[in-house]
Amino acid sequence: MKVGLFIPCYVDQFYPKAAIATLELLEKLGVEVDYPAQQTCCGQPMANSGYEHLTGGCNELFVDNFAGYDYVVSPSGSCALHIKEHLHSHDKEEAATGIRNKIYELTEFLTDVLKVEKLDARFPHRVGLHQSCHGQRGLKLAQMTELTAEPYSKPGSLLNMVDGVELVTLNRADECCGFGGTFCVAEEAVSAKMGKDRVADHEKNGAEYITAADLSCLMHMEGILKRQKSNVKVIHIAEILNGVKETVA
Repeated sequence: MKVGLFIPCYVDQFYPKAAIATLELLEKLGVEVDYPAQQTCCGQPMANSGYEHLTGGCNELFVDNFAGYDYVVSPSGSCALHIKEHLHSHDKEEAATGIRNKIYELTEFLTDVLKVEKLDARFPHRVGLHQSCHGQRGLKLAQMTELTAEPYSKPGSLLNMVDGVELVTLNRADECCGFGGTFCVAEEAVSAKMGKDRVADHEKNGAEYITAADLSCLMHMEGILKRQKSNVKVIHIAEILNGVKETVA
């Protein structure tokens, strides 16, 4: 099995530890991982702003970089979902279709493809799990609590395999953090208030860390936490699952 590792541009620039943890974790689990060095943005910011017709260059480059792998894996649910639903190519549509059908967010890949049942990792902290909207409602990584079907959470199940992790129970487990890509720019005040509410839920329930499968959500909440001088920290789920080797600053 050979996997193409897709690291979104904002992860590469702001949270490289999450990218490294994703690579190390996959390799620990026996996956042959390749990182196409010419990859850039997937085009989601333009598409979210109503300019999907201008993402052709991003699409063609993505196809050139990731065609031919058995799977494409990314530590970002929103970017993975964008590719899954929107990747097309003018000249290589068959290759684009193949990529759409084999791209996975990391926890989705670990659960559905590798079928991981055990992890060698330790993180002795109280952790609040944020279920991002793209992951929960788009990729179906977790069941929404307002539904009566059997509950499940792929990220939650993986975190429960980590020694020492205590998942805190949130009052509103499904609530959006307010980031929403360009929504946080166009509706700054609403976005900030939603983020404050989301952070407050984790704080009230004693979380030391907030984790998620989407660093965009974590980045939004991290900004709020720092402005409020909170002791709660954010950490991408890949770092926990990989086994954090040092104290998170």
